[in-house]
Parts: sequence; structure tokens; C-alpha cells
Amino acid sequence: MPEMTAHADLLDLPSGGAGADIPMWIDGRAVASAGGAGAVRDDVNPSTGSVLARVHQASAADVDRAVAAAARSQLAWAAMGVHERAARLAEWGRRVTEAAPRLGLLDARDSGTAVASMAASAAKGGKFLQTIAGVAPELHGRTIPATPGGLHFTEPAPWGVVAALCAYNHPTLFTCMKAAPALAAGNSVVLKPAEQTPLSPLVIASLATDLLPDGVFNVVPGGAAAGEALVTHPGVPRVSFTGSLRTGLAVQAAAGASGVLKSLTLELGGKNPILIFDDVDPDSAAAAVVKGSNFARVGGQSCGATSRLLIHEDLREAVLERVVESTERIRIGMPDDPSADMGCMVSHAHRDRILGFVDAGLADGGRLLTGGTAPDDPELARGAFVRPAVFDGVDHGATIARTEIFGPVLAVTSFTDAAAAVAMANDTPYGLTASIWSNDIDRALGAARAIDAGYVWVNDVEVRYPGLPFGGLKQSGIGKELGLVDDILSYTRSKAISIAITPARSA
Repeated sequence: MPEMTAHADLLDLPSGGAGADIPMWIDGRAVASAGGAGAVRDDVNPSTGSVLARVHQASAADVDRAVAAAARSQLAWAAMGVHERAARLAEWGRRVTEAAPRLGLLDARDSGTAVASMAASAAKGGKFLQTIAGVAPELHGRTIPATPGGLHFTEPAPWGVVAALCAYNHPTLFTCMKAAPALAAGNSVVLKPAEQTPLSPLVIASLATDLLPDGVFNVVPGGAAAGEALVTHPGVPRVSFTGSLRTGLAVQAAAGASGVLKSLTLELGGKNPILIFDDVDPDSAAAAVVKGSNFARVGGQSCGATSRLLIHEDLREAVLERVVESTERIRIGMPDDPSADMGCMVSHAHRDRILGFVDAGLADGGRLLTGGTAPDDPELARGAFVRPAVFDGVDHGATIARTEIFGPVLAVTSFTDAAAAVAMANDTPYGLTASIWSNDIDRALGAARAIDAGYVWVNDVEVRYPGLPFGGLKQSGIGKELGLVDDILSYTRSKAISIAITPARSA
């Protein structure tokens, strides 16, 4: 077996590091896979097609020992008390924040997203750890006056071992978002990073070696088999997953078939509308459309991106002219180039899938205003690059208007009737986010309340505020995240304790 690279050394991994052999993280140490042949996977840099590292893949046996280590450590971790746990999480967050520029570079090379975006995302992850640490002491139960003389109260009890399964678009941020509230509540965690982006979660685990007792936080890279082994494990009562609807349904089915009752949080996809009414300034509207599309941030690979533009016909031409101009100014470049606005897709297969949706948009009668092809730059020819596509005249029933593409494709449909626009916004299985733009507060608030989405912006877009719970309705998921204290409480069960007190006898 090749010599294994220490996880902390991943922060200095070159853009093509084919010799690096990366183990898992179980029970506080680097661990080779027990899976035998085929247990190591090439982790490819999607911007070059070269191998970035060779990552050990968790087998069912590896998942089992990770869960065993987590269960063994959890009681002592919970017994530390919330203040001690919070102090350790705060220091972990400080270390992640300090390492954010290097974690961002690692994530950029691993995911293809531009380094400026990934560094900012990594910094948010460190800040979230610190924020959760700050509110963790607010974890408490209630007293209930059930009888005049007794003492009746509830207290939050941790679940035990939490399984966390992450998406690929924000590797550092999602690792912190999944780990922080679960650990603050007194649980231990087994985290499976996305198969495409396993590197930074392993680094983050190594940054807490002296903070978390061995086994409290484990990272088991792998594909669907590792995820299924984790979700169905009888020692895992609580599962948190972020990803596609299709995989979320598979997680739900596997959990149900495991024979063990489990609590699930499923943060899934979206086909999110941005509604622009006729009283909005065209410059502000166009800026909102481009920002909400997340073209420059993560190449449109975002569950919350507003990838459907429903715009009043009177503003359509002026706004789209500005949207096209802004989109064409986005600088596409290598992910590790600080001057690049946008990198590439997470894989060549995903790039090809997006190009297939461009073809579908044309076949359905949409007018391609810009993008939808590979860039002309020969330096980008080996990578999974695609120019952001903007389609006008998209029929509401077209494939690109109804399917989550998870890439840089914007579908534009115009309207003249506000009620019809709201109806179109709701006519989808998804209900994650929506953005409404109007200077008429009655109309804006009415639309916000009428749209079936779990997170609605008014004259704002694609900003998630800590403390405001994020999560979807309909097929966009179950449960919420980012609610801070509520987030921590979601990783607990309410335990009722009732004490009968005998009244003192009179003298």
C-alpha cells in the first residue's frame, strides 16, 4: 500500500497530487479501509481531469467500526456538559476559520468551484461552529405546573449516534453545519462526505484531534454503499442528509426498511422561482436575477438557487438585456485562480448532463440568449466547464422549467397576471425557496404567503441568515437547519421527568 498522507497535509496538496493516499478518520485517527480490492477511489480534479488524490472508501465493516467508536465515546462526551462542549466547538471553529483560505483552495480543486467562493464558504463554516458554540448554553427544557405540589419538567436528551450525509457543493460549510448542532447537543457523529468532495471533511476532523474525544467525530468517505450502511445501521437513530430528491427518497426508504425507527432531516432539491413584478427598477431586478442564479458563486450548483425567472412582460426585455450582459461578464477560469468568478462543474459527467438540459430547452422551443456551451479558452478544454445559459420564452411545462438541473441554466417565463405568476411558482413538486420583487408591500407580502416554499425572500435573494430556519416544503425536504437553538434541539429528544413531592406535615 502507498504511504498515506496525513490529513493536515491535504491543505498543501498540489492541484495534481496523484500520489497522495488518503485514509478515513475513525476513532480519532487515520484508518485504512478494510474493504480490500477496490477500496480506494481516485478523487479527480474536475478542472483538469487529473487525479487529485486516492481516497480510501468505507466498507460496511468500516461503517460498523465508526458507529461502534461513536457509540463508545458518546456518553462521556454528553457527560462533559454543554458549557465544556461549547468551549471545544468554539476553538474548533476558530481553527477552521484560520484555515479557511487553504480549505477553500482544497475545496476549489476538489469541487471545481472558484476559490474565492469556496474560501468564503469555508469561513462561514468556521463562523457557524463558533455561533453554535455561543448559543449552545441556551439548550434547556421546561418546567410544567402539572400538579400543585409535584415537580414536573422536561430536559433535552441526545439521540446518541448521528449519521450526517453531505452534498458536494459546500464541503467545508456542510461539514460544520452538520457537525456543530449535533455535537453541541451531546451526540457523536459519523459523517459521510459527498463522494466527489471528500478531502476537506477529513482535514476538519484532524483539526479537532485534541478537542474531541476519540470517536466523537468520524469521517467515512464512500459512495452509495457506504451511505446505505450508515443509514441502515441499527446503532444510528438519527440521520441528517443533504442532497437530491431521488437520493433523499432512497435514504428515507432505506431507513424505513432497516427495522429500526429513525429520525430524519432531509434537505433536498428545489426548482425555485424569482418573481419580478412591473414596479421594480430593471437594474435592481437584473442584479437580483444573476445573484440568485448562483452562476458566479457555485456555477448554479445550489439547491436554493432561483433558477426560474417569472417576470412581468412589461419588464422582460429591459431586464433580460441586463441579465445577458451581466452573465457574459462572468469570468470563467481555473478554480484555483483568485480572479475567476466561476469555475467548472463538479464532474465531466455532470457537465454533460447540463449540456443535455440545454439541448432539451432548445427542443422545447426555448430561445437560448447566451451560454450553454463549453468556453472557447483552450486552457479550459480539459475541464468540466460550461458557460451559463439563459433561456427566454420557456413554456411553463418545459423540462428546464420543471426539473432541478443543479447547474447554470436559467429558464425565463413572462406573465401579465399576478395570480397566474403565483400559480406557476407553485406548480412544481418542490418548495424550497422563492424570491419576490415588488415595491408594493401588500402585493409582495401576499405573494410571499401564497407561495409554497419554506424560505422566501422579499426584495432580497440567496442570502441565508443564521437563526432563520432553512428548509423546504413539499418534495424539498423534511426538517429545518440553521435555526441555531432550534437546530441543536432537533438533535435531541424531549425527556419528561415527574417527581411526586409529599407535602410537609403540619406541626
